[in-house]
Amino acid sequence: MDPIVLAYIGIGLMVGLSGTGSAFGCSIAGSASVGATKKNPDGFGSYILLTALPGSQGLYGFAGYFLLSNFFGLLDNPDWNQAASVFGAGLALGLVALFSSIRQGQVCANGIAAIGSGYDVTGKTLILAVFPELYAIIALAATFLIGNAVA
Repeated sequence: MDPIVLAYIGIGLMVGLSGTGSAFGCSIAGSASVGATKKNPDGFGSYILLTALPGSQGLYGFAGYFLLSNFFGLLDNPDWNQAASVFGAGLALGLVALFSSIRQGQVCANGIAAIGSGYDVTGKTLILAVFPELYAIIALAATFLIGNAVA
């Protein structure tokens, strides 16, 4: 196997895992939105906002691809250390985005259920939902730093 293949596997894991996590997170929140809409259809705007929030981690995985794409253009024949760095960055961002988006979807689902029950907690839910996302942002920043160190 050539080193470049390892790097491409890392990129694939980064985009795939982050997108999978976002799909799960949005599905968790979306399911809660359906139930809450039955009780309180007036809160639908808040439901949409909170359902879409876990989708951002999938975008971070895609942004990570662009941050590391310079690696593929600058290096014609990467060594194993460079390829392993890209693989590690991709795996790290992919896993962090996977789990943070699922957990963020659960936070949003609880907020959606509360809004459906008549509580005004949209802003508070948004604030609490930012905490899991913070770690995906940190992983994206680490991917940027690794990409700059490799190229």
